[in-house]
Amino acid sequence: MEQQKSCQHCYQKHDCQKVYERLSNINSSAIVLRVIIAFLLPIVVFIIFLAIFGKIFSGIDINEKFRTVLSFLLSLLVTLIYVLFAKLLDKRLNKNMNFNRSK
Repeated sequence: MEQQKSCQHCYQKHDCQKVYERLSNINSSAIVLRVIIAFLLPIVVFIIFLAIFGKIFSGIDINEKFRTVLSFLLSLLVTLIYVLFAKLLDKRLNKNMNFNRSK
């Protein structure tokens, strides 16, 4: 009730209504999927590849600190490649979705 009173004299109340309409039309499962792809999967990819590279380099006779740093850097590189790939895929999907909406 208080919000309606404050909105009556607001010059942006029509813009607010448009924003709320757009937000109500958003598919929440698509947002959840994007959040998982953007935030959760890079962490999982990093951890998995850190374990994989640690296992690979455990068979090689090198200094333990060097092995740890090498595993860390290679895992970071793979994670960076994943993030770049995810961004490219997201841009491509957004471009296709915007194209389909305009039809």
